[in-house]
Amino acid sequence: MTRKRGTGPPLGGVRRCSRPVVPGRNPVDAPGGRPYAAPVLDLPGDLAARPLAPADVEAVAALLADAEPVDDTGENLDAADLTEWWADDLVDLAADGRAVCTAEGALVAWAVAVGSRGVRDAYRVGLEGRVHPAWRGRGIGRELLAWLLERGGEQHRQVHPEVPARLVVGVHPGMPGLEPLVRRAGLAPERWYSDMARPLTDLPPVPPVPGIELVPYAADRDDEVRRVHNQAFTDHHGSSERDEATWRAWFTGQRAFRPDLSVLTLADGAVVGYVLAYVFEADTRATGVQQTHFGQIGVLRSARGRGIASAAVSAALHAGAAAGCATAGLQVDTENPTGALGLYRRLGFTPVRTRTDWARVLPPVATS
Repeated sequence: MTRKRGTGPPLGGVRRCSRPVVPGRNPVDAPGGRPYAAPVLDLPGDLAARPLAPADVEAVAALLADAEPVDDTGENLDAADLTEWWADDLVDLAADGRAVCTAEGALVAWAVAVGSRGVRDAYRVGLEGRVHPAWRGRGIGRELLAWLLERGGEQHRQVHPEVPARLVVGVHPGMPGLEPLVRRAGLAPERWYSDMARPLTDLPPVPPVPGIELVPYAADRDDEVRRVHNQAFTDHHGSSERDEATWRAWFTGQRAFRPDLSVLTLADGAVVGYVLAYVFEADTRATGVQQTHFGQIGVLRSARGRGIASAAVSAALHAGAAAGCATAGLQVDTENPTGALGLYRRLGFTPVRTRTDWARVLPPVATS
Protein backbone atom coordinates (compact mmCIF):
# COMPACT_ATOMS: atom_id res chain seq x y z
CA MET A 1 0.00 0.00 0.00
CA THR A 2 1.46 3.33 -0.88
CA ARG A 3 -1.75 3.04 -0.18
CA LYS A 4 -9.08 18.17 -0.38
CA ARG A 5 -9.60 21.90 1.83
CA GLY A 6 -11.62 24.80 2.06
CA THR A 7 -15.15 24.35 0.87
CA GLY A 8 -15.03 22.03 -2.07
CA PRO A 9 -17.03 19.85 -4.41
CA PRO A 10 -19.32 17.08 -3.18
CA LEU A 11 -17.22 14.42 -1.49
CA GLY A 12 -18.55 11.48 -3.48
CA GLY A 13 -18.28 8.85 -0.76
CA VAL A 14 -15.71 10.45 1.54
CA ARG A 15 -16.46 9.19 5.05
CA ARG A 16 -16.40 11.13 8.28
CA CYS A 17 -13.34 11.23 10.50
CA SER A 18 -13.52 9.41 13.79
CA ARG A 19 -13.82 12.80 15.49
CA PRO A 20 -14.27 16.36 14.23
CA VAL A 21 -11.39 18.80 14.18
CA VAL A 22 -11.19 22.55 14.63
CA PRO A 23 -8.94 24.41 12.19
CA GLY A 24 -5.82 25.78 13.85
CA ARG A 25 -6.76 24.32 17.24
CA ASN A 26 -6.78 20.56 17.20
CA PRO A 27 -4.47 18.93 19.73
CA VAL A 28 -5.83 15.52 20.64
CA ASP A 29 -5.01 12.87 23.15
CA ALA A 30 -3.15 9.79 22.02
CA PRO A 31 -3.67 6.41 23.65
CA GLY A 32 -2.62 6.63 27.26
CA GLY A 33 -3.56 10.30 27.48
CA ARG A 34 -0.35 11.70 25.98
CA PRO A 35 -1.11 15.08 24.36
CA TYR A 36 -0.08 15.72 20.77
CA ALA A 37 0.45 19.25 19.54
CA ALA A 38 -1.39 20.31 16.43
CA PRO A 39 0.62 19.21 13.38
CA VAL A 40 2.29 22.00 11.46
CA LEU A 41 0.68 21.71 8.04
CA ASP A 42 -0.25 24.72 5.94
CA LEU A 43 -3.66 23.55 4.74
CA PRO A 44 -6.16 25.55 2.69
CA GLY A 45 -9.51 26.77 3.89
CA ASP A 46 -11.09 25.12 6.88
CA LEU A 47 -9.07 21.92 6.68
CA ALA A 48 -7.12 20.71 9.68
CA ALA A 49 -4.83 17.81 10.47
CA ARG A 50 -4.74 15.53 13.47
CA PRO A 51 -3.12 12.20 14.38
CA LEU A 52 -4.44 9.24 12.44
CA ALA A 53 -6.38 6.77 14.62
CA PRO A 54 -7.48 3.12 14.33
CA ALA A 55 -11.08 4.33 14.18
CA ASP A 56 -10.29 6.01 10.84
CA VAL A 57 -10.07 2.73 8.93
CA GLU A 58 -13.59 2.96 7.46
CA ALA A 59 -12.98 6.49 6.20
CA VAL A 60 -9.54 5.63 4.81
CA ALA A 61 -10.89 2.52 3.09
CA ALA A 62 -13.65 4.58 1.46
CA LEU A 63 -11.11 7.15 0.26
CA LEU A 64 -8.92 4.42 -1.23
CA ALA A 65 -11.93 2.90 -3.00
CA ASP A 66 -12.76 6.27 -4.55
CA ALA A 67 -9.12 6.81 -5.58
CA GLU A 68 -8.35 3.39 -7.06
CA PRO A 69 -10.18 3.92 -10.41
CA VAL A 70 -7.97 6.99 -10.90
CA ASP A 71 -4.68 5.77 -9.44
CA ASP A 72 -4.74 2.14 -10.67
CA THR A 73 -2.41 0.77 -8.01
CA GLY A 74 -3.88 -2.72 -8.28
CA GLU A 75 -4.55 -2.74 -4.53
CA ASN A 76 -8.02 -2.81 -3.01
CA LEU A 77 -8.05 -2.51 0.76
CA ASP A 78 -11.07 -2.71 3.02
CA ALA A 79 -11.37 -1.62 6.63
CA ALA A 80 -10.45 -5.07 7.91
CA ASP A 81 -7.24 -5.01 5.85
CA LEU A 82 -6.30 -1.61 7.26
CA THR A 83 -7.11 -2.70 10.80
CA GLU A 84 -4.85 -5.70 10.36
CA TRP A 85 -2.08 -3.51 8.95
CA TRP A 86 -2.30 -0.70 11.49
CA ALA A 87 -3.80 -2.05 14.72
CA ASP A 88 -0.71 -3.58 16.24
CA ASP A 89 2.52 -2.51 17.92
CA LEU A 90 4.35 -2.20 14.59
CA VAL A 91 2.69 1.08 13.58
CA ASP A 92 2.16 4.01 15.95
CA LEU A 93 -0.63 5.83 14.14
CA ALA A 94 -0.83 8.70 16.61
CA ALA A 95 2.85 9.58 16.26
CA ASP A 96 3.48 8.51 12.67
CA GLY A 97 0.18 9.22 10.91
CA ARG A 98 -1.96 12.21 10.02
CA ALA A 99 -5.57 12.58 8.90
CA VAL A 100 -6.74 15.71 7.10
CA CYS A 101 -10.39 16.55 7.68
CA THR A 102 -12.90 19.28 6.97
CA ALA A 103 -14.49 21.23 9.80
CA GLU A 104 -17.52 18.96 9.39
CA GLY A 105 -15.36 15.90 9.98
CA ALA A 106 -14.97 14.45 6.48
CA LEU A 107 -11.60 12.73 6.01
CA VAL A 108 -10.14 13.89 2.70
CA ALA A 109 -6.50 12.79 3.00
CA TRP A 110 -4.23 10.70 5.17
CA ALA A 111 -0.57 9.82 5.55
CA VAL A 112 1.57 7.46 7.61
CA ALA A 113 5.31 6.83 7.91
CA VAL A 114 6.01 3.13 8.49
CA GLY A 115 9.52 2.33 9.69
CA SER A 116 11.04 -1.12 9.42
CA ARG A 117 11.86 -2.87 12.68
CA GLY A 118 14.93 -4.64 11.35
CA VAL A 119 17.81 -3.18 9.38
CA ARG A 120 20.60 -4.43 7.18
CA ASP A 121 22.43 -1.75 5.26
CA ALA A 122 19.86 1.01 5.88
CA TYR A 123 16.77 1.87 7.89
CA ARG A 124 13.76 1.99 5.56
CA VAL A 125 10.74 4.21 6.17
CA GLY A 126 7.82 3.77 3.80
CA LEU A 127 5.93 7.03 3.28
CA GLU A 128 2.32 6.22 2.46
CA GLY A 129 -0.83 8.22 1.96
CA ARG A 130 -3.50 9.45 -0.39
CA VAL A 131 -5.54 12.54 -1.14
CA HIS A 132 -9.12 12.04 -2.28
CA PRO A 133 -9.34 12.74 -6.04
CA ALA A 134 -11.94 15.46 -5.49
CA TRP A 135 -9.50 17.37 -3.28
CA ARG A 136 -6.33 17.15 -5.33
CA GLY A 137 -4.52 20.13 -6.82
CA ARG A 138 -4.80 22.24 -3.65
CA GLY A 139 -1.38 21.63 -2.11
CA ILE A 140 -2.56 19.01 0.37
CA GLY A 141 -0.29 16.28 -0.95
CA ARG A 142 2.69 18.63 -0.85
CA GLU A 143 2.05 19.44 2.81
CA LEU A 144 1.59 15.79 3.76
CA LEU A 145 4.76 14.77 1.92
CA ALA A 146 6.74 17.45 3.76
CA TRP A 147 5.33 16.19 7.05
CA LEU A 148 6.12 12.58 6.15
CA LEU A 149 9.71 13.42 5.23
CA GLU A 150 10.18 15.25 8.51
CA ARG A 151 8.58 12.44 10.51
CA GLY A 152 10.65 9.83 8.66
CA GLY A 153 13.79 11.75 9.56
CA GLU A 154 12.69 11.84 13.19
CA GLN A 155 12.14 8.09 13.18
CA HIS A 156 15.63 7.61 11.79
CA ARG A 157 17.16 9.77 14.52
CA GLN A 158 15.13 8.02 17.22
CA VAL A 159 15.38 4.38 16.15
CA HIS A 160 18.46 3.62 14.03
CA PRO A 161 20.68 6.72 13.80
CA GLU A 162 23.79 4.55 13.41
CA VAL A 163 22.93 3.54 9.82
CA PRO A 164 21.76 5.46 6.74
CA ALA A 165 18.02 5.81 6.18
CA ARG A 166 15.93 5.56 3.03
CA LEU A 167 12.64 7.45 3.00
CA VAL A 168 10.64 5.78 0.22
CA VAL A 169 7.54 6.77 -1.76
CA GLY A 170 5.97 4.41 -4.30
CA VAL A 171 4.75 6.13 -7.48
CA HIS A 172 2.36 4.48 -9.95
CA PRO A 173 1.86 5.66 -13.55
CA GLY A 174 -1.76 6.54 -12.70
CA MET A 175 -0.50 9.22 -10.30
CA PRO A 176 0.93 11.84 -12.71
CA GLY A 177 0.94 14.56 -10.07
CA LEU A 178 2.97 12.57 -7.56
CA GLU A 179 6.18 12.18 -9.56
CA PRO A 180 6.89 15.93 -9.91
CA LEU A 181 5.93 16.36 -6.25
CA VAL A 182 8.50 13.86 -4.98
CA ARG A 183 11.09 15.13 -7.45
CA ARG A 184 10.72 18.70 -6.18
CA ALA A 185 11.03 17.36 -2.63
CA GLY A 186 14.48 16.00 -3.48
CA LEU A 187 13.67 12.31 -3.87
CA ALA A 188 15.18 10.31 -6.72
CA PRO A 189 13.98 7.14 -8.48
CA GLU A 190 15.85 4.14 -7.12
CA ARG A 191 13.92 0.98 -8.00
CA TRP A 192 11.38 -0.26 -10.52
CA TYR A 193 8.83 -2.98 -9.77
CA SER A 194 6.49 -4.92 -12.02
CA ASP A 195 3.17 -6.48 -11.07
CA MET A 196 2.79 -9.66 -13.11
CA ALA A 197 -0.09 -12.08 -13.56
CA ARG A 198 -1.11 -15.15 -15.51
CA PRO A 199 -4.32 -17.18 -15.93
CA LEU A 200 -4.48 -20.51 -14.14
CA THR A 201 -5.05 -22.43 -17.35
CA ASP A 202 -2.58 -24.37 -19.51
CA LEU A 203 -0.26 -24.63 -16.53
CA PRO A 204 3.33 -25.80 -16.82
CA PRO A 205 4.06 -29.20 -15.29
CA VAL A 206 5.81 -29.29 -11.95
CA PRO A 207 9.39 -30.27 -12.79
CA PRO A 208 11.02 -32.81 -10.47
CA VAL A 209 14.15 -31.61 -8.68
CA PRO A 210 16.48 -34.36 -7.44
CA GLY A 211 16.75 -34.35 -3.66
CA ILE A 212 13.92 -31.83 -3.23
CA GLU A 213 10.48 -32.52 -1.75
CA LEU A 214 7.56 -30.14 -2.35
CA VAL A 215 5.11 -29.92 0.57
CA PRO A 216 2.33 -27.56 1.66
CA TYR A 217 3.14 -24.89 4.22
CA ALA A 218 2.87 -26.17 7.80
CA ALA A 219 2.39 -23.93 10.83
CA ASP A 220 4.99 -25.81 12.86
CA ARG A 221 7.61 -24.74 10.31
CA ASP A 222 6.64 -21.07 10.36
CA ASP A 223 9.68 -19.79 12.22
CA GLU A 224 11.95 -21.95 10.09
CA VAL A 225 10.43 -20.35 6.98
CA ARG A 226 10.95 -16.90 8.50
CA ARG A 227 14.63 -17.59 9.11
CA VAL A 228 15.06 -18.99 5.60
CA HIS A 229 13.36 -15.87 4.21
CA ASN A 230 15.78 -13.63 6.10
CA GLN A 231 18.74 -15.56 4.71
CA ALA A 232 17.36 -15.74 1.17
CA PHE A 233 16.88 -11.98 0.93
CA THR A 234 20.23 -10.78 2.27
CA ASP A 235 21.33 -9.86 -1.27
CA HIS A 236 18.07 -8.12 -2.25
CA HIS A 237 17.81 -4.34 -2.43
CA GLY A 238 16.11 -2.70 0.53
CA SER A 239 15.40 -5.91 2.40
CA SER A 240 15.42 -6.04 6.18
CA GLU A 241 15.39 -8.73 8.83
CA ARG A 242 11.90 -9.84 9.75
CA ASP A 243 11.50 -10.55 13.44
CA GLU A 244 8.78 -12.84 14.74
CA ALA A 245 6.28 -10.05 15.40
CA THR A 246 6.69 -8.46 11.97
CA TRP A 247 6.56 -11.83 10.24
CA ARG A 248 3.30 -12.78 11.87
CA ALA A 249 1.66 -9.36 11.54
CA TRP A 250 2.54 -8.71 7.91
CA PHE A 251 2.93 -12.19 6.44
CA THR A 252 1.76 -15.57 7.75
CA GLY A 253 -0.53 -14.07 10.42
CA GLN A 254 -2.61 -12.17 7.87
CA ARG A 255 -6.18 -13.33 7.36
CA ALA A 256 -5.45 -13.35 3.61
CA PHE A 257 -2.61 -15.86 4.00
CA ARG A 258 -3.44 -19.24 2.47
CA PRO A 259 -1.28 -22.04 3.86
CA ASP A 260 -3.11 -24.53 1.62
CA LEU A 261 -1.96 -22.63 -1.48
CA SER A 262 1.60 -22.09 -0.22
CA VAL A 263 4.51 -24.40 -1.01
CA LEU A 264 7.67 -25.30 0.89
CA THR A 265 10.68 -27.02 -0.64
CA LEU A 266 12.64 -29.39 1.58
CA ALA A 267 16.14 -30.80 1.24
CA ASP A 268 17.01 -33.53 3.74
CA GLY A 269 13.97 -32.47 5.75
CA ALA A 270 14.96 -28.79 6.02
CA VAL A 271 13.28 -25.83 4.31
CA VAL A 272 15.41 -24.36 1.52
CA GLY A 273 12.71 -22.50 -0.41
CA TYR A 274 9.10 -21.35 -0.23
CA VAL A 275 6.20 -19.68 -2.01
CA LEU A 276 3.74 -17.95 0.33
CA ALA A 277 0.30 -17.35 -1.18
CA TYR A 278 -2.51 -14.95 -0.29
CA VAL A 279 -6.07 -14.39 -1.47
CA PHE A 280 -7.29 -10.86 -0.80
CA GLU A 281 -11.06 -10.67 -0.39
CA ALA A 282 -11.23 -6.96 -1.19
CA ASP A 283 -9.45 -7.54 -4.50
CA THR A 284 -11.88 -10.34 -5.36
CA ARG A 285 -14.89 -8.12 -4.62
CA ALA A 286 -13.48 -5.20 -6.61
CA THR A 287 -12.37 -7.15 -9.67
CA GLY A 288 -14.70 -10.14 -9.69
CA VAL A 289 -11.62 -12.34 -10.09
CA GLN A 290 -10.15 -14.53 -7.36
CA GLN A 291 -6.38 -14.42 -7.55
CA THR A 292 -3.74 -16.32 -5.62
CA HIS A 293 -1.03 -13.77 -4.96
CA PHE A 294 2.51 -15.00 -4.36
CA GLY A 295 3.67 -12.50 -1.78
CA GLN A 296 7.04 -14.02 -0.89
CA ILE A 297 9.16 -16.36 -3.00
CA GLY A 298 12.65 -17.33 -1.93
CA VAL A 299 15.38 -19.94 -2.15
CA LEU A 300 18.49 -20.12 -0.01
CA ARG A 301 21.56 -18.98 -1.92
CA SER A 302 23.22 -22.35 -1.32
CA ALA A 303 20.30 -24.12 -3.04
CA ARG A 304 19.96 -21.88 -6.10
CA GLY A 305 20.61 -22.98 -9.65
CA ARG A 306 18.78 -26.30 -9.30
CA GLY A 307 15.32 -25.28 -10.54
CA ILE A 308 13.82 -25.17 -7.05
CA ALA A 309 12.04 -21.84 -7.52
CA SER A 310 10.55 -22.96 -10.83
CA ALA A 311 9.24 -26.15 -9.25
CA ALA A 312 7.81 -24.36 -6.21
CA VAL A 313 6.04 -21.67 -8.23
CA SER A 314 4.67 -24.29 -10.64
CA ALA A 315 3.31 -26.30 -7.70
CA ALA A 316 1.73 -23.16 -6.24
CA LEU A 317 0.07 -22.43 -9.60
CA HIS A 318 -1.51 -25.88 -9.59
CA ALA A 319 -2.63 -25.44 -5.96
CA GLY A 320 -4.32 -22.15 -6.81
CA ALA A 321 -6.10 -23.63 -9.80
CA ALA A 322 -7.33 -26.58 -7.75
CA ALA A 323 -8.76 -24.15 -5.17
CA GLY A 324 -10.77 -22.29 -7.80
CA CYS A 325 -8.56 -19.25 -8.30
CA ALA A 326 -8.69 -17.80 -11.81
CA THR A 327 -5.32 -16.07 -11.90
CA ALA A 328 -2.00 -15.89 -10.09
CA GLY A 329 -0.12 -12.67 -9.41
CA LEU A 330 3.15 -11.47 -7.95
CA GLN A 331 5.39 -8.42 -7.79
CA VAL A 332 9.04 -8.45 -8.80
CA ASP A 333 11.96 -6.07 -8.54
CA THR A 334 12.98 -5.70 -12.18
CA GLU A 335 16.63 -5.64 -11.09
CA ASN A 336 16.32 -8.69 -8.84
CA PRO A 337 19.82 -10.22 -8.63
CA THR A 338 18.55 -13.80 -8.88
CA GLY A 339 17.01 -13.39 -12.34
CA ALA A 340 13.48 -13.74 -10.99
CA LEU A 341 11.93 -11.60 -13.73
CA GLY A 342 13.07 -14.02 -16.43
CA LEU A 343 11.89 -17.00 -14.40
CA TYR A 344 8.39 -15.59 -14.03
CA ARG A 345 8.19 -14.77 -17.72
CA ARG A 346 9.13 -18.35 -18.56
CA LEU A 347 6.34 -19.54 -16.27
CA GLY A 348 3.78 -17.52 -18.20
CA PHE A 349 3.54 -14.35 -16.13
CA THR A 350 3.21 -11.06 -18.00
CA PRO A 351 3.45 -7.47 -16.67
CA VAL A 352 0.17 -5.74 -15.84
CA ARG A 353 1.37 -2.54 -14.12
CA THR A 354 4.51 -0.91 -12.76
CA ARG A 355 5.63 1.07 -9.73
CA THR A 356 8.70 3.21 -9.19
CA ASP A 357 10.14 3.70 -5.73
CA TRP A 358 11.54 7.17 -5.14
CA ALA A 359 13.79 7.70 -2.14
CA ARG A 360 15.58 10.30 -0.09
CA VAL A 361 18.72 8.84 1.45
CA LEU A 362 19.80 10.19 4.83
CA PRO A 363 23.33 9.69 6.19
CA PRO A 364 23.93 8.15 9.61
CA VAL A 365 23.39 10.56 12.48
CA ALA A 366 26.44 11.24 14.61
CA THR A 367 25.88 10.33 18.24
CA SER A 368 27.95 11.49 21.17
